[in-house]
Amino acid sequence: MGYLKKMFLNINGVDRILVCDPEKDNLAMVLRRLGLTGTKVGCGTGQCGACSVILDGKVTRACVKKMKAVPEYANIITIEGIGTPQNLHPIQLAWIVYGGVQCGFCTPGFIVSAYGLLQENLNPTREEVRAWFQKHRNACRCTGYKPLVDATMAAAEVMRGEKTMADLEFKLPEDGRIYNTHFPRPAALSKVTGLCDFGADINDKLPDGYALHLAVVQAGTSHARVISIDSAEAEKMPGVEKIITYKDVKGTNRIVLPPGNPVAKTDGAERPILVEDTIFRYGDVCALVAADSREHAREAAKKVKVNYEQLPEYMNALDSMAEDAMEIHKGTPNIYFELPVITGGDTEEIMESAPYVVEGSFRTQRQPHLVLEPDVSLGYYDEEGRLTVHCKSLALNATLTAMCPGIGLKPDQVRLIENPTGASFGYAISPSATALTAVATIATGRPCCLQFSYAEHNHFTGKRAPGFTNLKIAADEEGKIQAIEFDVAYDKGSYSEVCRVITKGIRFMCAPYVIPNAIGLSKAVCTNHCFTTSFRSFGSPQIFPASEQLMDELAEKMGMDPLELRYKNVYRDGDKTINGHTLDVYPMVEILDRLRPKYKAALERAKAEDTPEKRRGVGIACGMYNVTAGPNDHSEVALELNADGTVTHFNTWEDQGQGGDIGTLVHTHECLRPLGLTPDQIKLVQNDTALCPASGPAAGSRSNYMNGNATIDAANKLMAAMKKEDGSFRTYDEMVAEGIPTKYIGIADTSGLTEDLNWNNGQGKHTAEFTYGVFMSEVEVDVATGKTKVVGMTAIGDIGVVSSRQAADGQAYGGLAQGIGLALSENYDDVQKHTSLVACGLPFIEDVPDNLDIDYVESYRPTGPHGSVGCAELYLSAPHAAILNAIHNATGVRIYELPATPDRVKAGLDTLARGEKIVSKKYYLGCDLHERIEDIKRNPLIVLK
Repeated sequence: MGYLKKMFLNINGVDRILVCDPEKDNLAMVLRRLGLTGTKVGCGTGQCGACSVILDGKVTRACVKKMKAVPEYANIITIEGIGTPQNLHPIQLAWIVYGGVQCGFCTPGFIVSAYGLLQENLNPTREEVRAWFQKHRNACRCTGYKPLVDATMAAAEVMRGEKTMADLEFKLPEDGRIYNTHFPRPAALSKVTGLCDFGADINDKLPDGYALHLAVVQAGTSHARVISIDSAEAEKMPGVEKIITYKDVKGTNRIVLPPGNPVAKTDGAERPILVEDTIFRYGDVCALVAADSREHAREAAKKVKVNYEQLPEYMNALDSMAEDAMEIHKGTPNIYFELPVITGGDTEEIMESAPYVVEGSFRTQRQPHLVLEPDVSLGYYDEEGRLTVHCKSLALNATLTAMCPGIGLKPDQVRLIENPTGASFGYAISPSATALTAVATIATGRPCCLQFSYAEHNHFTGKRAPGFTNLKIAADEEGKIQAIEFDVAYDKGSYSEVCRVITKGIRFMCAPYVIPNAIGLSKAVCTNHCFTTSFRSFGSPQIFPASEQLMDELAEKMGMDPLELRYKNVYRDGDKTINGHTLDVYPMVEILDRLRPKYKAALERAKAEDTPEKRRGVGIACGMYNVTAGPNDHSEVALELNADGTVTHFNTWEDQGQGGDIGTLVHTHECLRPLGLTPDQIKLVQNDTALCPASGPAAGSRSNYMNGNATIDAANKLMAAMKKEDGSFRTYDEMVAEGIPTKYIGIADTSGLTEDLNWNNGQGKHTAEFTYGVFMSEVEVDVATGKTKVVGMTAIGDIGVVSSRQAADGQAYGGLAQGIGLALSENYDDVQKHTSLVACGLPFIEDVPDNLDIDYVESYRPTGPHGSVGCAELYLSAPHAAILNAIHNATGVRIYELPATPDRVKAGLDTLARGEKIVSKKYYLGCDLHERIEDIKRNPLIVLK
């Protein structure tokens, strides 16, 4: 044990005395022990800036600033010292008004950093603001950075005296309507002041000695047979309460996520909560150490020895689909789920006679979610004896059904609460971390805290499934698509979680274009890499690089402009999707018409700014995504009239930063406008399964649509009950006096709107609505290095009537930024190397252009709440494909394997310089496509009723 040191520090203008270990403690730890938990710890390695404070006038990353390097009597400013809810600083107000808050985990660090900038330079340019955030490593995964620069510039105007705080505030429209406006998020105030308690903040504020702290013992190999787990040495370590293995699990020790499809050759129960006899991937949890402190638990975890016999490791789908590959899960083939699409006539015959045919093979990577807040949870027994787990789940009720048999409890014995969450983008649909905390709480009988380090989090959580695609497109003399043939394999990693991803392959290949004739096959493949899970635009980013790049190749072959080729082929009134689905709206013609002048201007800019050393190019790509989880999607919410005339909305619209709070508020306010309520008269109680109805997961762009419709139902029921014969409304007291209930459940269901696909040919209306869009990218490629810089991005989307403009803008900007990462840098492939945000390729502010142009075509959706649908998924469907097309437009280099790292682009440039052609090698994806389709025709995958 080291020595302790007494120190005086001036913190937020007040002299404070503290005692610390100067060798072990860092500044973030000390500030958080003082209760100043607005200083967040994300990466823990100084890469994300969430821990930013001002130390003696300089922005400092507190998580890597050892106390021995902090001078005595130093002056420190944290987020809590910049402003309060009653007295906001202009920067904080600007962050609220300009949409700087989404998940909010990075918000305190950014505001502190902006404060440091404006103390030095009160009149910065946008470029200087961006350079400052880049220098200080302030990272954001949600906003796309542009709103943060907007907010900084607006705050500077107030601080210079050019505007007042009143000028800056959001102004309520004269009619009082907040639907379709930039009304701020309800949670923003607590987040900009650093007072929002995320998971680690809640855990750190528990009474001393109240909870046990957990540390994970993760597998250091990707495939092995476990011989023994030796915990003898670990059990002797200081503070250790218990070493927990699968033998301590009371239930089946399984996370069960059924594929929900009779065609699949798995029951979705292959994943253990804690490793039993086999390690299936690097990062599997072999044991949990429960100790009296986080430090003791981590030290003891290092002493647990996992003895194993190495097995063959199949690290990508191409290897595990090979004929000599062993079954990774005994009794289940490595290709365990496949679905075809068959429509129209003989594609082979059409291909042979078509004047224009293009084909290629494309590969997308295992994209990491790269949230800034590592996974964290808390388990305890509540006042009614229920096992309660605070977690990051985006599917609270689905988590109950998936994990309860595994932990040995019934769903009504478990309560799940979503903490304020530092983003997810899909990975939190997995119940795995929640199950670990539940198991430990049951095994020890004590409250348990689980907080992953960033590397542990990265190895433990699921990623986007890599995709392998072979695609062939035939067109007639005018460029109208006549037929397509495709084969796509999704590398699902070690477990089959959410394997329904493969339906996207047969639904969005070559969308949003009319495809009269098609055969295709989509399949899920097991490997020994990280399991894959939901990620924004789930399933479509794997296939748009193939279809959208081949559309450009087709245009080039024909001598036609890429936009005009798309314009010729997009859906028009009455057209059907590849699945035979007639649409409610047909906005693609208007979307492309709106893009055309922007596109022409971009081409002129590229031509003017192109040089032999720095090549400029422009690329476009169309995108499309479904709304709802498909057939039998269901949502329930509740509205209750309160004694003071306010209304409380109860739901489990899980908020991962996308805006479950503002979505709930705007729909509720719009529905209840006849009551004359102001926004502050609508109270929100969300994401506690003991208090709220089951509203379904925050996934598939379903929440706004499903919960909005359920809100309309609940509001209609409540107002009908309140309505008097004269048309006025009863008060709460009148309702009670007349024995009329004051709380009503609203329900929304897709029954009657959707149907299961025909699993033998992929035909059917599988979703209620769609979103549509086009993306344009402007890039600069450094010929000497191959490095690509995106200098501009445009997105024109149709997401129906925009319910919250601030939230929709944020989803658009964030989706474009993530698309840049997907195109150029992000990857989780090397388990030894890809352990951190930087190593995995997180885009920082100078990787994302300030030139982000967002526009909307608002086609009213007849089945949507107030004409709206959803928005999150659209904006990561195809922006990366636009970037790839822009690289080709600039250099002639076609990228067949993502990400388009500098070495890959440079290799392409070198190939062209040698006078050689860049070609893709066709993948063998476990079968011959034509033979397999013919076999399915003869022997259907399922006998239909």
